[in-house]
Amino acid sequence: MTLDDLFHLQDMGDPQVSPDGKWVAYTASTIDTVADKRLTDIWMVSWDGSADIRLTYANENSASAPRWSPDGKYLSFTSDRAGKTKGSQVWVLDRRGGEARQLTDVKNHLSYYGWSPDGKKLLLGISEDKEAESEAKDKDKDKEKEKPKPIIIDRYHFKQDIEGYISSETMPTLIYLFDVDTHKLEKLTTDAKYNEQNAVWSPDGTYIAYVSNHDADPDRTTNTDVFIVDAKVNSTPKKLTTFDGQDGGRLAWSPDSKWIAYLHGSEPKYLEYNQNKLAVVPASGGEPRVLTEKLDRAVSSPMFTEDGQSVTVLVTDDRSEYLASVSLGDGSVKRLIDTPGSVMMRNQTADHSAVVWSTDMAPGEIFAFEDGKLRKLTSHNDALMAQLKLGETRDLETKTKDDADVHALLTLPIGYQAGQKYPMLLRIHGGPDGQDAHAFVPERQLFAGRGYAVLNVNYRGSAGRSAAYQRSIFSDWGNKEVIDLLACVDEAVKEGVADPDRLGVGGWSYGGILTDYTIASSTRFKAAISGAGTGSPLGFYGVDQYIIQYDQELGPPWKNLDTYLKLGYPLLHADRIRTPTLFMGGDKDFNVPLMGGEQMYQALRSLNVPTELVVYPGQFHGFTRPSFIRDRYQRYFDWYDKYLMPQQPAKK
Repeated sequence: MTLDDLFHLQDMGDPQVSPDGKWVAYTASTIDTVADKRLTDIWMVSWDGSADIRLTYANENSASAPRWSPDGKYLSFTSDRAGKTKGSQVWVLDRRGGEARQLTDVKNHLSYYGWSPDGKKLLLGISEDKEAESEAKDKDKDKEKEKPKPIIIDRYHFKQDIEGYISSETMPTLIYLFDVDTHKLEKLTTDAKYNEQNAVWSPDGTYIAYVSNHDADPDRTTNTDVFIVDAKVNSTPKKLTTFDGQDGGRLAWSPDSKWIAYLHGSEPKYLEYNQNKLAVVPASGGEPRVLTEKLDRAVSSPMFTEDGQSVTVLVTDDRSEYLASVSLGDGSVKRLIDTPGSVMMRNQTADHSAVVWSTDMAPGEIFAFEDGKLRKLTSHNDALMAQLKLGETRDLETKTKDDADVHALLTLPIGYQAGQKYPMLLRIHGGPDGQDAHAFVPERQLFAGRGYAVLNVNYRGSAGRSAAYQRSIFSDWGNKEVIDLLACVDEAVKEGVADPDRLGVGGWSYGGILTDYTIASSTRFKAAISGAGTGSPLGFYGVDQYIIQYDQELGPPWKNLDTYLKLGYPLLHADRIRTPTLFMGGDKDFNVPLMGGEQMYQALRSLNVPTELVVYPGQFHGFTRPSFIRDRYQRYFDWYDKYLMPQQPAKK
């Protein structure tokens, strides 16, 4: 696999089964290298897989969020294409044919929407834009508007990646009702102090359930609860849950509108090590029940079955993510997919279930899940994949020196031969509460195609294992994780795959942070790449978006300075580092700001350790500009090749 192949891959997402079960609408994203951006279109595939039809053509403006009208006659989507109103709007396609027409004309920011069961109304999540409203009212002061304005900060949580600075002028998302025929827009929730998210209609159309934080100062807590409100204006919302932590996520109604399924989080201090459990609460009010208390694995995406007797969920479990069924009666869990792989997204209508399924050797495509089996519906990437040689991915497991059981994935280089040792890259995932899973990850194959073995470790703190496994690094960053990473490197060397003299390390976000910790703990790596990392949390207090985590997990620096100094050993003991290291980041990143890479770069430059710093203008924590993504990969290749695959002298 090469960089050119990377930009020919298509990403499938957001499958939506039609009410009659005969079609699945979904999104397909491609890269436009000329325009230097990703474009997304709406497609639909028949349930038998015989017809796959492209419905939109994103020449400049993408389409997303496909949703069927309840009668199945229309397919709606959101797009910021040119229309009678600027910004993202809901558009509808008549399945009988014709062009899409703009349905909504919202003048503020539209974040989500949903059809009422009778198809007569939409619920809309809208946040007001005071600046846009001001500009609309007064179009004669263009020159005045060109002048930059100061940002007045007066909130505890005042920074967020992509959103930027958050002030009292930043308006929350409220729920509105939109009449499809008359286009009348009415505000359903009215308190401008609170964000109302994940709203969904009850099947009988009488209520709307949603998720919100109604604490006195929502900035200071991560508490969310499930609320319910009559689906008519001037109704008073009712709070259904009271747990002092995260209750919410994607909500699901039972077919009889009597129960709401939701995700019940861990206690607040474990914010970054959260393990969601499945819970249900009566829509009329009453005691919630946690159904997966004994599962000890995170679940997501709940949906009731047609008979209302169970809830299907996605389970994150030791390098896979699979469908499972949870009994509403006794909470018993039945795994529905045994094959190693990952369900990336899913949707179901009645007895029809569609998923985006990916494995080590296959990018995500739309599959039907029926009779306990997966059946492929789309083949967007098949032609490309048929041309590629791919590296095999194996499970790797080991015990650490402190007796932890750590699981990893080892991808072999193209042309691997048993008994031969290869340069190996330890590539560390972010989070920390994510996991490296059996799914198609282009990075692994790009490196395998260049002759590298690739090791991905689910170190302590990762998802997919027990809650205790995740929480074991609480306020002790860069200790157990490094032990786990190095133990798995030792195992790969022991198995005869990795050349101990040609080891590289790298990662992004918490993967970059752990890269800094690793090279400050060991000199065995010959090259490192730290993306969006930080060598010292003390310098990041109030600079990044994680103020709640700092205060809840580490405590403020004036109370626990020793903890911050201990965790800052990569920067404060940078003189231990001998590994040539490339630092990278986006200059608009408020998640893990560029400052972390700048500090580590300056330290190594001062110490005369080979180092470079690459700054990507206009990029947030997750890069979106394809040319920068290509550039970043090419710099990965060049840096690792320089130190791990030196040029052999030409033969005379």
